[in-house]
Amino acid sequence: MARRLAVGIEYDGSAYSGWQVQSAAATVQAALEHALARVADSPVALTCAGRTDAGVHARAQVAHFDTSAIRTPRAWLLGANTHLPRDISLRWVRPVPEHFHARYSALSRTYRYVILNRTARSALAEGRALLVHRPLDVASMQAGARYLLGEHDFSAFRSSECQAHSPVRRLCSLNLERRDDWVCVDVTANAFLHHMVRNIVGLLLSIGRGSAPPERAREQLESRRRSEGEPTAAAHGLYLWHVDYPEAFGLSSEDSAIMAPGMNGGAGVSQ
Repeated sequence: MARRLAVGIEYDGSAYSGWQVQSAAATVQAALEHALARVADSPVALTCAGRTDAGVHARAQVAHFDTSAIRTPRAWLLGANTHLPRDISLRWVRPVPEHFHARYSALSRTYRYVILNRTARSALAEGRALLVHRPLDVASMQAGARYLLGEHDFSAFRSSECQAHSPVRRLCSLNLERRDDWVCVDVTANAFLHHMVRNIVGLLLSIGRGSAPPERAREQLESRRRSEGEPTAAAHGLYLWHVDYPEAFGLSSEDSAIMAPGMNGGAGVSQ
């Protein structure tokens, strides 16, 4: 009899063409399904909380799969990690009820965008944070962020490739924090459109550089046209940071993770 398992996943997306399996490209999903199939001795099909794009990372991706293989959570964890490349790792494995769904059971998702705001590049942050040489005015960025809170039509922040049926999303919080040379943007919503976070960050970067006033956020939102938007921020600064589920599933994820120094939280605006 098959049972359902949930897994927590951490990965550096630099070498992958996103999460979703593709016929002629390396993907995170393909690597994970291969590793888990080795442990199960049978094929495994994963469903994830959020399909990340090429070059995007994850601290706390969540996925589920059904299997008739009987293994302990420890055996799944250590066995899969043995067969995974070094830039993908399972953080935990837990049994869940058959009605749990990694995507549809999620209450909200949080993405973090990491910016290194200094003149000199960083060898350690290469491929994991966006380098911005020009000083950023975080207070102005926060002022612009306030216009985006709540439930809106986010058409001006979706890519032309977005396949979502509705552009309406509820942005629960948008927090910004500076610690020394690091600026983090944390965005929480019930769900996201394709490139929505990167387009929001692109707008906030224009405001932070002084190229646009905070009111530009309201104008872009109300235009409902992506053609009115600022450039999309690069993929390599973006992380799927947290997925929130009802407490009944027992999936509250650990807070520990490798991150930019001092970037344990944020201060900004929420609704």
